[in-house]
Amino acid sequence: MPRSSSLNVRVAGAAAGVVLAAATALVAALPAQAASLTQVTGFGSNPGNLTMYAYRPDGLPAGAPAVVLLHGCVQNASTYVANSGWQKYADQWKFTLIAPQQPSGNNANSCFNWFETGDTARGQGEALSIKQMVDYARTTYGTDGARVYVSGLSAGGAMSAAMLAAYPDVFAGGSIIAGIPYRCATSTVTAFSCMNPGVDKTPAQWGDLVRGAYAGYTGKRPRVAIWHGTSDTTVATANAAESRDQWTNVLGLSTTPTSTSTLPSGTSLEVYGNDQVRLYRVSGMGHGTPVDPGTGADQCGTAGAYFLDTICSTYRDALFFGLGGGGASPSPTPTATASPTPTASPSPTPSPTGAPVCVTASNYAHVVAGRAYQSGGYAYALGSGQRMGLYNTFYTSTLKQTGPAYWVIGC
Repeated sequence: MPRSSSLNVRVAGAAAGVVLAAATALVAALPAQAASLTQVTGFGSNPGNLTMYAYRPDGLPAGAPAVVLLHGCVQNASTYVANSGWQKYADQWKFTLIAPQQPSGNNANSCFNWFETGDTARGQGEALSIKQMVDYARTTYGTDGARVYVSGLSAGGAMSAAMLAAYPDVFAGGSIIAGIPYRCATSTVTAFSCMNPGVDKTPAQWGDLVRGAYAGYTGKRPRVAIWHGTSDTTVATANAAESRDQWTNVLGLSTTPTSTSTLPSGTSLEVYGNDQVRLYRVSGMGHGTPVDPGTGADQCGTAGAYFLDTICSTYRDALFFGLGGGGASPSPTPTATASPTPTASPSPTPSPTGAPVCVTASNYAHVVAGRAYQSGGYAYALGSGQRMGLYNTFYTSTLKQTGPAYWVIGC
């Protein structure tokens, strides 16, 4: 299969905005060391000819989760890990980052080939290379195979959708940022119309494309977050609703949200089903990953080309994935309105190491004391992720500690 044609270059470059002034230099291969982004070789047959990088925080426990990060065009693994804010939460909440990198030999603008059927099918091409990286992390690092997630921007967002479609048995959840529905394009020619103005299909038609990616699969499907700027002219905003239609259909949900809320920076959040699909629309934002530089618990990232200073999408995705149970509790976000938000991914409750500690206090006090965290106006027990009710001084809950940094409702 040809890896790069002139049309391919044009499509893939537009998919993540090839007006980027200059790509950050490729990360040099480094010897394995703690808390550094390190190149990994020999992770599999690698039919897609991708490069693997991994970031493993200091003090990473056995059985930790992992997040696969897929960069946009004219970016690389180092750029995306450094600027997206994921390293901050990997350090804080202890999970591995797996960062595939597209070499220019595959695509002149280093875009993942989201529009090539041979690279987005189960068991083939780039999709299989990424899956092999996950397998390597599970066998070599001891990653928890039930808690693997994927997130990506633009061409990387479209490839995230491909990974969720082709490997629902591998990924528990994913985030599609300024991306495109799975199998909207099947060639460089059709990629143009998918990007802008977008392609309109019924939810069932979109859902069938995902179901066809792993025919006969009847297992659990991943939960999905979709992010899109309302002023994105590179990948038309219509793709946000089409992606919503695709994943709600796959999960058997209505396209009518069960709740809506307003978040900082003019961001609206629509929740579908039992928080199985989320759609974030960032008002006035163009094409890029939403970041919010700063030292606050809900702030992250570095602003720059295609990293847009609005809201920290990484913080909300990490909580949506259920990764926030192992670190400090987030600080309040007063501008968020009350709405149902994340339920952490199920995980075994650790056995108590001594007499249980029970505390009754307001939900606000629990968050301040680090026994809980808040998101979207609700409080959640640290570790278990159980929803406690509204985040304020009027709602009172009793929490029991059953393990280090692990609290459950009741005593």
